[in-house]
Amino acid sequence: MWWKADVAQRDLRLIKEMGFGWVKQEFSWREIEGIKKGERDWYRPDLIVDMVEEAGLDLVVRLDRQPFWTEADQLDLHENAPPANFQDFGDFCGALAERYQGRIAAYQVWNEPNLHREWGDKPPNPAEYTQLLKVCYQAIKAADPQAIVISAGLAPTGNNDVTAVPDIDFLQGMYGAGAAAYFDVLGVHAPGFNAPPELDPAEAAANPEYGGGRWFAFRHVEDMRAIMVANGDGAKQVAILEMGWTLDTVNSHYSWFAVDEQTQADYLVRAYQYAAENWQPWIGLMSMIYIADYHWTEENEQWWWSIVLPDGTPRPAYEALRDMEKG
Repeated sequence: MWWKADVAQRDLRLIKEMGFGWVKQEFSWREIEGIKKGERDWYRPDLIVDMVEEAGLDLVVRLDRQPFWTEADQLDLHENAPPANFQDFGDFCGALAERYQGRIAAYQVWNEPNLHREWGDKPPNPAEYTQLLKVCYQAIKAADPQAIVISAGLAPTGNNDVTAVPDIDFLQGMYGAGAAAYFDVLGVHAPGFNAPPELDPAEAAANPEYGGGRWFAFRHVEDMRAIMVANGDGAKQVAILEMGWTLDTVNSHYSWFAVDEQTQADYLVRAYQYAAENWQPWIGLMSMIYIADYHWTEENEQWWWSIVLPDGTPRPAYEALRDMEKG
């Protein structure tokens, strides 16, 4: 919704007509406070918050993408990296929550910090992320106590090296660093790869067809939930911040688990149904990807995950989710 108000209004109508009640939008820190600390451009956030309210939807905002002035090495800049001074991020989170008190329902603090590409190309570090989460949580709660703070969606992965940490290990590291005190809802990511949504993670681990790892199953969410419970945090809900099945036959990293359009539609509906039948009361928001950006083409891997085309034309998945019985 960031750049084109007319497209944003069209897409909000699509969401409303689909019978869904929430929309997730990235509020890039760089786009709001990009020049220097304290100089903030609220034009587009104001417009988006107004439009979402007018559409009668709840808004969850993803916060990441640092301004380049926050990086210590100005000759080595990164697309997504924690700031050199975490308090700069806390100050931004607080200013945002103060401006939109009572109007932004939830905040997602960062995205996939268990991947080095989302952490300034540094080895992922759950204790460092917990410190970043803490300063943002405290600032948001001071400005808007009723706002929901969701921890970063973690990438399901089996890699454990300088480029990535498995989401289950990263989450346990967060708990070890005291993160439980600094989020209201746990954020997870749940791509289905090429497995049906009901598939037991043990079967995905045992079967190379499905990837050979528990994290290749949509129900890997249950593994993350088990870590919450083991750490005495079972009273909180889980939010799935990204979920879906891709149609991608073009990009080699994704083509091995591509499904066809009808399967994508069927699996998405069945994922919601499985959660409703088996994950109550601990499952909360489930945000599928994507309503397509207006400029995406087939060269963008996101184009293949989307449930509508960039011009707003629905795919079968959109129609199936629109027609799905809702509670």
